[in-house]
Amino acid sequence: MPKRVDHAERRTEIAEALLRVAARRGLHAVGMRDVAAEAGVSLRLVQYYFETKEKLLLYGLEHLARRFEERAIARVRAAGHRPGPRAMIEAMLTAALPTDEESRTFHLVYTSYAVLSVTDRALAAQPFIKNPDAAESALAELLRQARESDLVQPGVDVELEAVSLLAMSAGLGTSILVGQRSPESAATVLDHHLDRIFQGDRLPDSSTNAVAEGR
Repeated sequence: MPKRVDHAERRTEIAEALLRVAARRGLHAVGMRDVAAEAGVSLRLVQYYFETKEKLLLYGLEHLARRFEERAIARVRAAGHRPGPRAMIEAMLTAALPTDEESRTFHLVYTSYAVLSVTDRALAAQPFIKNPDAAESALAELLRQARESDLVQPGVDVELEAVSLLAMSAGLGTSILVGQRSPESAATVLDHHLDRIFQGDRLPDSSTNAVAEGR
């Protein structure tokens, strides 16, 4: 009896191979044949699952985003049973800093995809922007909850600060990758800006739980 193929598992294996190659050589240099060789499968099989390089890259990026989400959730849980909004925001932002192999791959591939999509119409047509929008909305919601509980400085624009924090985190990540500063230095910069926004770090229990559960 022929072995039943788990298509979702096979797609994940190919996506993981893509990320490994991209981490070594850069996303711009990755071809479908390279990914097939890394995954130990035929080029025809990679084409069967993804059809085009653009679809393969998008799936790899989405897979990477899911891994990042799991990493960020683990950081939030490590912050304590009922972390305040500042602790949750700090966990989300520091999870993306390239401090180990996984986070380095995340930052490198995510940034490379953004740069490539500027000049590649096929990549630009893919829904790349959804994940940054989702992160921005999540940060803005945490800041909004904090503002309602008088935990941020008066006059803070939560939407503007969410954009600023994400942009700063991305820039700090790049500066770590190129050796401009250490992860510790980047974390100090994040702390400085969070000090400027927050005047406390605890929501009422019910509100904190609602934020943590995504309500």
